[in-house]
Amino acid sequence: MSLLRSLRAEPTPARPGPGPLPDALLRALEVSIGRRIEGLLAGDYRSTRHGEGTELAQVRPYVPGDDVRQIDWAVTARTGETHVRVQMAERVLVTWLVLDTSPSMQFGTADRTKADVAEGVAIAVGHVATRRGNRLGLVTFGDAAPRATPPRQGRMALIGLLNALRGEEEVSTERTGATSLGEALRRTSALARQRAVVVVASDFRGRFDWRKPLLQLAGSHEIVAVEIRDPREQELPNAGALWLVDPETGKQVRVDTRSAKLRARFAAAAAEERTVVARTLASAGARHVVLSTSGDWLRTLAVYLRRGPRR
Repeated sequence: MSLLRSLRAEPTPARPGPGPLPDALLRALEVSIGRRIEGLLAGDYRSTRHGEGTELAQVRPYVPGDDVRQIDWAVTARTGETHVRVQMAERVLVTWLVLDTSPSMQFGTADRTKADVAEGVAIAVGHVATRRGNRLGLVTFGDAAPRATPPRQGRMALIGLLNALRGEEEVSTERTGATSLGEALRRTSALARQRAVVVVASDFRGRFDWRKPLLQLAGSHEIVAVEIRDPREQELPNAGALWLVDPETGKQVRVDTRSAKLRARFAAAAAEERTVVARTLASAGARHVVLSTSGDWLRTLAVYLRRGPRR
């Protein structure tokens, strides 16, 4: 766990961090991701192909061209006919983490910012996704230096994740230019060469250019959409005159939150926007969980994923 703890930056008043990551919940998350999202961790994740591996698929009569090293001498001696062992090809589970690093993720009025929750999701998923020889790939989007890291195993994958979370340079990291979620999903689709689990951690705000690339990606991969919200994004407080700023565009607007009618309109518009996001994700067959900057986001994530894949 020492490397896992090292992934977490020191908390500050501006960035309190994701909060505790209890071992018990991480183990529950490992079970949930490893056994419930269509692919299992190495050793449990079976391939439909036959080939090189350690698990026996069948023993059948020898035919010309078979590898003589695979002859099963015990069965051959017992039957008097040459037989070969055919093994189940081993495959590892590949997880792609698509991480939102846009300015809107810096917003937070509760226990932490949305970026803090996204950081926690990244660390938890990275810990689970690199166990037992499995591989983790990373695509970030939304900031001035978006990047993509190819799938890697174990410690190297977690170090790459650490560098991305802290904004540090890495020689093997490729700058992608993915400034929006749609571009990031297209980039992930181009990079993901085998069936994988794709975890998207985002607030799903900004340009709505991601419906088509999400559908294309979902055609070949299992999608888990982790939407991160702050309570104040859904309703305005009665706090008098306020200046509201769109962190994505910098646009400012002055509003008088003493107006109950204004607050009601804002809440209705915010709810409708989130409904559109949920419907779009559902139409692509993505699993969708909403985490908040308030409360225990890790428990919410683990409990949701334990429910199993969509049918």
